[in-house]
This record gives sequence, C-alpha cells and structure tokens, in this order.
Amino acid sequence: MITGIVVALPEELKTLTSKRIDKGHCVFIADKLLVAYSGAGYNNAALATELLISKGATQLMSWGCAAALSTLLKSGDLVLPDSLIDVDDKVMLVDQAWHDYAKSFLMSFTNVKVGKLTESTTIISSSREKQQLELITGSIALDMESIAIAKVAEKKGLPFLAIRVIVDPVNMDLPRAVSYALSPDGYIILHKLILFLILHPIELSGLIRLGLYFNNAQSTLKRIAKQLEILCDFK
Repeated sequence: MITGIVVALPEELKTLTSKRIDKGHCVFIADKLLVAYSGAGYNNAALATELLISKGATQLMSWGCAAALSTLLKSGDLVLPDSLIDVDDKVMLVDQAWHDYAKSFLMSFTNVKVGKLTESTTIISSSREKQQLELITGSIALDMESIAIAKVAEKKGLPFLAIRVIVDPVNMDLPRAVSYALSPDGYIILHKLILFLILHPIELSGLIRLGLYFNNAQSTLKRIAKQLEILCDFK
C-alpha cells in the first residue's frame, strides 16, 4: 500500500520532511509514503489528491493543523476524526479499519480526540464563530482541506484518514494580522505583517500566543511523523 499524504501549508510540510516540494507537486519521503504539497483550500487539496493517485497512492491521508470548536481541545491535541461534514451538511466517514488501528496505535504515546471534523472555506477567526459552528455541526474541530481529500477518496474507492492537530483553541480570537497578511496559499506575506504590526502594535501579543500554540501543534505532528510508516501499515 502506498499512502498519499496531502499537506496544505509549508510549515505543516516541515513536520514530515526536510525535502523540498514545490506547490502542486509530490515526492516520496519513504518507500511507501508519498507527500503532496497542495496549498490551502478545497480546490488545491482536491488537485493534489488526484496527483497522488496518478502517482500510485492506494490510500489517502490529510495531514496538518486544525482549529478547535470544542472547549475540551487545547493546542497540541491530536484530532482523529471519525467523520467529516462539508459546507452543505453532507457527512462522510473515514475508513473504519484504518481509524480503529490508528486510534489504538496513537493512544499509546499521545492524547487522541475522536469526533466530527467540519469544513471551512475561509479562515474562521473569531471565538464566537467557532462556538456557533460547534452548535450547528456538532463538530469538535475544523479545517479547509480534509473534506476535499475525503471526497476524492470516496470517488476512487480508496481508504481515507485525517490526522489533524489543534492550533487555536475555541476561546481564541485570531489576531487580525493573520487574515491581513495571509496569502491565498497559506503563506504569511512578511511585509504586510510588519506593516500591520506597525499600525496596530497591540496585535503583537496575540501573534506571539498564536506562535506558541502553533509550536505545540508542530511538536505533536513531528512526534506522530516518526511513527508514520507504522501508522500507515494497517493491512
């Protein structure tokens, strides 16, 4: 089995490999692990998934960060979704056998939270919006790419699993600087960030806190990445 892994953001990619991967391309990081760097959002993730399949992937994984919708989640917590819900309220299931195997395996060395993962088409920056989404969807976390990968997997009849780690807790409002300085592909545009901070220096403390939360998420992803070949060898 070749596992195709879709990663949306460059900082998430660094938790898997030091190899250079250009956006829209994929490389093998191990004999049976093929990683694609997609860029952020549904369309990019769907295209990257199709690319992985064309290169031989026989099972698919969404890898990266997520925002918490549940108060029970904190930064660095691993979310192992058992189902996903899209913006049209369609519910999709992950591969049950792979999910059961992953849960049993990962619980031995990290805290695993199981629940529903919901799709977001934009960055959800306010705590109030996140709380409303939990009430509406019953989800514990959200991201922007997993549902796209799941839909391609379903269409092709391939197993799918999502590995997502929490960055921002539900009670955190993201600093406005993030939305202002973020490119469509998930890069922080440095000169825009610096300009925003010069004009709004009060935003600095929020950015520092977000950076610490992101470091927590990266640490968890790196810890899981060391076990990735075992995690993907479930059959």
